[in-house]
Amino acid sequence: MKALFSMQNWFLENVGNIDLETIKNWFLFNPKQPLLFNSALFLGFFLIFYVIYILSRKTHYFRITYVVLFSLFFYYKSSGVYFWILIFSSVVDYSLSRLIYVESKQFYRKFYLILSLVINLGMLAYFKYTNFFIANYNSLFDGTMTFEDIVLPVGISFYTFQTLSYTIDVYRRELEPTKSFMDFLFFVSFFPQLVAGPIVRASDFIPQIYEKLKLTKEDFNRALFLIIGGLLKKAVISDYISSNFVDRVFDAPNSYTAFENLMASYGYAIQIYCDFSGYSDIAIGLALLMGFWLPDNFRTPYQSASITEFWRRWHISLSSWLRDYLYISMGGNRKGKIRTYFNLFMTMLLGGLWHGASWKFVVWGVLHGLALVVEKFFGQFIKLPKNSLVRTIQVVLTFHFVVFCWLFFRAKDFTTAFQIADNITKLTFDFNQWQTIILGYKNVFLLIAIGVVWHFIPVKMLAGMQKTFSTLPLVAKAVLLGLIYWVVYATASADAQPFIYFQF
Repeated sequence: MKALFSMQNWFLENVGNIDLETIKNWFLFNPKQPLLFNSALFLGFFLIFYVIYILSRKTHYFRITYVVLFSLFFYYKSSGVYFWILIFSSVVDYSLSRLIYVESKQFYRKFYLILSLVINLGMLAYFKYTNFFIANYNSLFDGTMTFEDIVLPVGISFYTFQTLSYTIDVYRRELEPTKSFMDFLFFVSFFPQLVAGPIVRASDFIPQIYEKLKLTKEDFNRALFLIIGGLLKKAVISDYISSNFVDRVFDAPNSYTAFENLMASYGYAIQIYCDFSGYSDIAIGLALLMGFWLPDNFRTPYQSASITEFWRRWHISLSSWLRDYLYISMGGNRKGKIRTYFNLFMTMLLGGLWHGASWKFVVWGVLHGLALVVEKFFGQFIKLPKNSLVRTIQVVLTFHFVVFCWLFFRAKDFTTAFQIADNITKLTFDFNQWQTIILGYKNVFLLIAIGVVWHFIPVKMLAGMQKTFSTLPLVAKAVLLGLIYWVVYATASADAQPFIYFQF
């Protein structure tokens, strides 16, 4: 009954007092309140959008145009006027790809490809790395260059890689261009994965555009199951852990005990997993509701027994993109062992830099690159026995290496990262102190534990949970989804928190 009263109060506060100014703000960009999947405003927009989408399922051209317009509106609400960058990038890559496809002379085909790379990577470099280069120039040469007032467009790293995959695939003769510019813009701007992935391959996605729209009952149930799970991961577990514990420790690690530093490090590992995999689950679920398949982006990465395996399970769409378009383009493993090690290392270094314009991310990428090289080198000589005990030890060691690397990913600077690492080395067992801390942060520790358990739930058990969910009547599913959004609202300390990967 208390929950019903709370939901009634929420409805009156958020829906019952709507005026013209509020309605106007729904449609205008607010940099402090970008449109997020975990917001009530998005739920309202999507429900209206979806009704019209389903009614237009048999009219291909209207449906494509309708989704493109909604996607551009979604991106405008997420990034403001920078949606013009998305359109410009789409025009450039669509035009150059058609020239590449019809051109018979290899010289001109390569010229158009290089032009596409220069324009796309040039825009990415300008928006993302200009001030990084200025800061390093000033530091190295005592320069006095002033920083540029540049705002990073949301998702530019993701849709840049996506359009490049299209152009490169056309150049390699592995893909035919889309039938129209609107079809291409549909592929680039498709809103479920536009701003934070998964990075969709043109060869996987574009053929779906021309297929007859179909949504089976099984797909519908799986989509809702993914969306509900994604919302719980992101808006309940990740956001609560972040705002009530992790952020505080990482802001001032020396103000907290060694045990709190250690648990904040573990907490961030769970936070970033729940945040990013939660977003991916929601994106995949929304796409599935619209009749489109997106690839899995996470497969329980903390169950990995090596860093090589970790990158087959973590951010799969990015790691496979780096493998196919960067590692293989540099020669892969075709030019000898030394060159293979170099290619692996450089791929991860550049992958780290892709995440952000900071030496912290470079170091994060370098650490993972070195780990991959070491594993590949010693894997030639050392063959460990395959049993549960050995694998458990490998999983524990791999997890702690990943957690150590996350320190550089999350900390605001190297000093903070090393402070946390140094504080953890001073850890001593103190039952009373640990008990006091755990009781003081009982909700945080409970959610961390739930995140860990969720991560290690067997696949068969998850399938059983999804099957049980599928048996619920439609009204019950709708009520459950509404209840989840209410829980998100009730547990939020402020407005909906942006997803971590929005900054990339």
